[in-house]
Amino acid sequence: MPQTDKQICIPPELPELLKQFTKAAIQTQPPDLIQWAADYFGAMSRGEIPPERERSEHVASSTWAELTPDLLKILHSRVGGRLIIHVNELAQLWKVLNLPTHLFNSVMNVGRFTEDIEWLKFLALVCSTLGVTISKTLKIVCEVLSSDYDGGPPRIPFSTFRFLYAYVAQVDGEVSASQVSRMLSYIEQEIIGPDGLIKVSDFTQNPKIRLE
Repeated sequence: MPQTDKQICIPPELPELLKQFTKAAIQTQPPDLIQWAADYFGAMSRGEIPPERERSEHVASSTWAELTPDLLKILHSRVGGRLIIHVNELAQLWKVLNLPTHLFNSVMNVGRFTEDIEWLKFLALVCSTLGVTISKTLKIVCEVLSSDYDGGPPRIPFSTFRFLYAYVAQVDGEVSASQVSRMLSYIEQEIIGPDGLIKVSDFTQNPKIRLE
């Protein structure tokens, strides 16, 4: 077989997806694993709840999946690039990934979302539960939104970063609008190149940039 120097790119969400599948298979113990796997991934592709062993309605907190950037990346891919998503559909996608219901409800309350949810705002608030600080929150959001599968640094359009930073800072309430404006102006003038993209290192490793 001829040798090739082309590297195989592994989708970043694959390990977490397989981890959740393995966990579900162990819990369910299906008699026909191959058929069950087909049904499982078929349901996932349709945004439905995969076939698992029935549980009581009052699920213990220890059975929830741990929220991770990889799971959020899967959730983002399920949203499919939409800016607006209905609360019922998003709740279903959230449930499919077995993410904590109390966290979903908390983000809904903090964001004061109703039926039609702005996905980027919802995602930013979910990431804030992992990030603690504004910088760490935006770092996680960038990693989730980035579509660079070639091993390059996570990066997103600066216009998206501008929107996210302004929103997260507003919700945080500790950063003035004038500071947000100054930081965004500096980043746009001194950091952003012709491609209009911002890398995580651009705002996490530059001592002149203070997002908090």
